[in-house]
Amino acid sequence: MAQRTDTSTIPDALKNFDSLPDSANVRQSVVQGLVGCSAATVWRMVKRGSLPAPRKLSERVTTWNVGELRKALAE
Repeated sequence: MAQRTDTSTIPDALKNFDSLPDSANVRQSVVQGLVGCSAATVWRMVKRGSLPAPRKLSERVTTWNVGELRKALAE
């Protein structure tokens, strides 16, 4: 039997990713949801150039640009 996903745990930015402007920024959990992988795999993909490098907004906040992510995922 198929398991149901609890949609309350899915970030709003991931639910609405298609409607976000290219200038928006998203956190790592959204990137993980888009790619369907773990945090470690996201960082490996950044290191090898499969995903764009994130931007550091503050000491504890790292984000990815939506426009850059769309371009990388389309390739």
